[in-house]
Amino acid sequence: MDLKNPRLPKPKTIIECFEGLPDPRVDRTRDHKLVDILVIGLCSQLTGGEGFTDMEVFGEAKREWLGKFLELPNGIPSHDTFNRVFSAIDPHCFLDCFVKWVQGICTALSGDVVAIDGKALRHALDEGASIPYIVSAWASENGLVLGQVKVDDKSNEITAIPELLRVLEIKGCIVTIDAMGCQKEIAAQITDKKADYVLALKGNHATIHEEIGEFFADAVPPCALSAAKTVTPGTMDSFQTIEKDHGRIETRRYWQSTDLDWLEDKHLWKDLRSIGMVESIRSLKGKTTIERRFYLASLPLDAKTFAKAVRGHWGVENPLHWTLDVTFREDQSRARSKNAAQNLATLRRIALNLVKKNTRKKVSQRQKRILAALDTRFLEQLLGV
Repeated sequence: MDLKNPRLPKPKTIIECFEGLPDPRVDRTRDHKLVDILVIGLCSQLTGGEGFTDMEVFGEAKREWLGKFLELPNGIPSHDTFNRVFSAIDPHCFLDCFVKWVQGICTALSGDVVAIDGKALRHALDEGASIPYIVSAWASENGLVLGQVKVDDKSNEITAIPELLRVLEIKGCIVTIDAMGCQKEIAAQITDKKADYVLALKGNHATIHEEIGEFFADAVPPCALSAAKTVTPGTMDSFQTIEKDHGRIETRRYWQSTDLDWLEDKHLWKDLRSIGMVESIRSLKGKTTIERRFYLASLPLDAKTFAKAVRGHWGVENPLHWTLDVTFREDQSRARSKNAAQNLATLRRIALNLVKKNTRKKVSQRQKRILAALDTRFLEQLLGV
């Protein structure tokens, strides 16, 4: 039972979720249990390992400890076995396993900003092939990865996002996506799941981008502190932030309008309720630059909420992408056979969630991985065993 709420069942541990994953191997090749392979691989990631050889090395070094909760009928798998199994696991089934586990540990998702964004796996490709991308869903306030899907190049994010949205429980959330995912079908899918959207606009929707740009150019002249008198009262809201860092001053003004009667294509975007603009004014060494970005949103008029959504999407870079590259060295991963790249990416995101949700140790994520390597009691805390 959940001690905070005895009426709720205790969430499954990640190991318990692994036990429900279909085994892709035929019976005669199952010398090692699938759950054992997955847990050893995850432990290797949690303790600083990267590839399949590291999984074997970790397993051999911690064989006695692993035997406390794993069967290990034929000892520790070889690095070739780890490679074959992770290459064969159905990534869609692994995604479902991942998502169900996250839903169990992430109980207060409503109202959170869910940023969907892609990240390249620059070394996980064969010669002449396109760089694979991992499209992840990041819950900004919870600080957790909700799920991820691999695509063969950035242009295919359009096909990956609907697959990711299909398995996510996002009711009550604000889903943010960059211009690549600004599609009518995706907007409809989000609202069908009882969530809101904030979609960035760029040249891939040239006409509506130009029309909204002209609207805000008339309504809010550059650097203006208030909207022009021509704006219908009660249809415009604004919010401002100022950041100062090493001589740089950046002012961000967030403008949101529900005046959409003039927008010819309004009916094509399901539940479109507002349009937004972010004006960034950067001053450094006497030079000032101004940049404007535009958005479509299903949000009602509230510029602070709109600003929260935009900032939440920008924030995905450091806590997710930067951490995966610097702490987990994802950009250096060379796993490329069959499903290996996607399944290892899922395993890294599971490890990242386990590290981030542990708040007992007030140290960095890198230091938590060092502690997990040195202290099996802390590693047990991370795993929940």
